[in-house]
Amino acid sequence: MPKHSLRNKKDFDQVFKAGQSFYCPILGIKALKNDLKLNRLGIIISLKISKSAVVRNKIKRQIRVIFKKNIEESAKSYDFVIIVLDKIINKEYKEIEENLIKAHKKLILK
Repeated sequence: MPKHSLRNKKDFDQVFKAGQSFYCPILGIKALKNDLKLNRLGIIISLKISKSAVVRNKIKRQIRVIFKKNIEESAKSYDFVIIVLDKIINKEYKEIEENLIKAHKKLILK
């Protein structure tokens, strides 16, 4: 697990309680400013999305790569939680990337 990830329930709860959010058809993103000099990422993907751990882990890996490649440097000192919705199944990497970038931009503009 990356060292810059949200790990405990307290951190997730704090983002859900006080953070801003934006949802698109396949995922949602929540963000909250933190006191650290780095971004932290948490991904929530339910068993309802897929019973297969292989599928869920593939989606998580794709999201981490997209985050690192496109979002990590654009905003510093944020905790991000990405909520994966069931319509993400069978979506191509490029479509996931476009939706995540769009959601991030809308969220930052709020």
